[in-house]
Amino acid sequence: MSSDLRSIVDHSTRIVFFGGAGVSTESGIPDFRSGGGLYNQATATRYAPEQILSHGFFERHPEEFFAYYRAHLLYPDAQPNPAHLALAAWERAGKLAAVITQNIDGLHQRAGSRRVLELHGSVHSNTCLACSKRFGLEVILQATSIPRCDVCRGIIKPDVVLYEEALDGAVLHAAVAQLARADTLIVGGTSLVVYPAAGLVQAFSGTNLVLINKAATDLDRQATLTLREPIGTVLAPFVD
Repeated sequence: MSSDLRSIVDHSTRIVFFGGAGVSTESGIPDFRSGGGLYNQATATRYAPEQILSHGFFERHPEEFFAYYRAHLLYPDAQPNPAHLALAAWERAGKLAAVITQNIDGLHQRAGSRRVLELHGSVHSNTCLACSKRFGLEVILQATSIPRCDVCRGIIKPDVVLYEEALDGAVLHAAVAQLARADTLIVGGTSLVVYPAAGLVQAFSGTNLVLINKAATDLDRQATLTLREPIGTVLAPFVD
């Protein structure tokens, strides 16, 4: 463990964590852009993952969308890793003000975090497009094709942000407010290349910027501390 990170955490009173797909890779959920990531995996479809995970594709080819979505984006048996657990421990200790995540897996909440801002939505929330009835993850997992509402037979859409869709304005506003009040920002498991989410870190003007990522980021030169290790490995000593 980095003694520098321990010192920063000990002297911080309002930490905000901003995380990406790399936070969940140690829980067995692949990221998107690494060599073994989702975008580099061979699939049985002729479409690229970025096409399939778009709003237009969902509307035109819902059956193919859901086949891919269930096979590649849902990991109902995944468990929180030490990164998720350490962040939840910091929140309980009054150190962590919020988690801002680009992930849709719900592992921060499963680890015990309560103040989680999900920029890209969650697989655990799904809504009927016709009557707005809400459903959990089970309705997607149990469907053999297109999941349909048990009230009106409308298509049930995951409450995740697809390509061509805007991020939720209220979530963005809350994230900016948290970043603006933070004295320490810890960015982990993301190379900060996905916009507009990655641009949110510009709202931070506090004292310490910590970057924990295996690859370089555009903010490395501005960082107080940069750690090039898996985030679960880095944060494991903080799990209580």
